Amino acid sequence: MDTNIGSLDSCKPTSNDVCCPANVTVSTIQGSVSPTIINSSEATLGRHLARRLVQIGISDVFSVPGDFNLTLLDHLIAEPGLNLIGCCNELNAGYAADGYARSRGVGACVVTFTVGGLSVLNAIAGAYSENLPLICIVGGPNSNDYGTNRILHHTIGLPDFSQELRCFQTVTCYQAVVNNLEDAHEMIDTAISTALKESKP
Repeated sequence: MDTNIGSLDSCKPTSNDVCCPANVTVSTIQGSVSPTIINSSEATLGRHLARRLVQIGISDVFSVPGDFNLTLLDHLIAEPGLNLIGCCNELNAGYAADGYARSRGVGACVVTFTVGGLSVLNAIAGAYSENLPLICIVGGPNSNDYGTNRILHHTIGLPDFSQELRCFQTVTCYQAVVNNLEDAHEMIDTAISTALKESKP
């Protein structure tokens, strides 16, 4: 798998568009995830995502905890070089990540399913209009819940789990829904590299 993410230092504004600051360089992801050997009990999807964020130059992730993202937040906290910054609400987390992207070249936020995703949407739309690469990670239901027609908490009262995704499709350049581990690592890498290449959430 090609994991070369690219660099944001070539980002040049057209007219008065907001873009990368001239003195910001975002690291590229090379073929190896880490120089250290990871045993299989530590090789989780959350750990992979955390390392990718560090590798592209993110050291602070803005988040609002929720029951659909707590396990991921544990992996982010455990990653050396990554600080998890708790925010009062999702909109604040999104705008903090927006400001971080303006000053550092790329930003990230983590929110929970539907109630969090719909709340952060205005900040993501703003980053989209300003051409800012912002990685928005939204927790989701257990993969066993898809297709069961159950109404879960944090939803809008319908068994359709795709409403939030449809909202994000209009204000992001790429969306990934991870339902299985077979292609999850590749989906994460594609989402991150697309955001960096297109300078969009």
